[in-house]
Amino acid sequence: MKILIDAMSGDNAPLEILKGVADAKKEFEDHTMVLVGDENVISDVAVKNDIDITGIEIINSHSVVTMEDSPLSVIREKRDSSMGVGFKSLAKGEVDAFVSAGNTGALLTGATIIVRRIPGINRAAIASILPLSNPVLLMDSGANLTVTSDNICQFAFMGAKYMEKIYGLERPRIGQLNNGTEYNKGNALQTESYQILSDSGLNFVGNVEAKEVPFGVCDVLVTDGFTGNVLLKSIEGMGKFLMGTLKDVLTTNVVTTLSTLTMREKIKDMKKRFDASEHGGAPLLGISKPVIKAHGSSDAKAIKNAVRQAIFFVETGINTDITIFAGDYDDKKLLADAEKMYGAHE
Repeated sequence: MKILIDAMSGDNAPLEILKGVADAKKEFEDHTMVLVGDENVISDVAVKNDIDITGIEIINSHSVVTMEDSPLSVIREKRDSSMGVGFKSLAKGEVDAFVSAGNTGALLTGATIIVRRIPGINRAAIASILPLSNPVLLMDSGANLTVTSDNICQFAFMGAKYMEKIYGLERPRIGQLNNGTEYNKGNALQTESYQILSDSGLNFVGNVEAKEVPFGVCDVLVTDGFTGNVLLKSIEGMGKFLMGTLKDVLTTNVVTTLSTLTMREKIKDMKKRFDASEHGGAPLLGISKPVIKAHGSSDAKAIKNAVRQAIFFVETGINTDITIFAGDYDDKKLLADAEKMYGAHE
């Protein structure tokens, strides 16, 4: 299997990207790592920082899509960027998956236009595992600022398929993020989505307030990308705050510092739960080939884990299941539309 990694995108590129890919190469020996970026820059950084990239293929590119660039830049003025070249390679089938810590808007645009969505899927969504004790898949965590109730329903189906494959859940519980648990809470989008999800055949548990999310009330949480991204960053920020506060408490004096020795493993486990880099990145569900969005601030550990996630995504065949669902979903939608038309003319 060939995993392509964007070496030039992200806040810590290319140094942390190269470190992460070098670590991934050691850990996942049966798979081929491929970097896309400026070959001269990659080689110079590797030599200066004593990073062994022997055996790692490099696809040369000539520019970079920055975090400030327009989402359309990847298909217009920066088609020769590491991201643009990476998408072309994935679309041609030269690699099996693509990992990038770059501009989210450009990543979604390139994936949608160059690689393309799975037929029948209206919008791709970023599927993020929230860093909590119990895994909760957030759909969408940043790809779509505005959505329709039909998009929400597709997010729920794709999220359910993902959790079935990744975590072996038979009937993942679906919750809709809302400002109350009552069926009539929220605006028109939430109330309409509630009705569709209730009739979908999914294991829909209703509306979920943000304060309940950490307590395992659902396995998949659906919302629009704007709200989802705010929730994700709030949870990540709170995790860092709690760990920092705990560190201050445990290092107050000699007695508290010594007491940490008896809790070392528990503290490590707690830190791991709240560490977003443990998950590495989030797949763009709904795209025809595996695309993994890593955090813009990803370090080497996060990049290595994003590569691991890309490998697992390919191995589990999640896209095959989503493709089958999309075909069935589209047929049912066409049938429902036909019934509406028939009823109107009857």
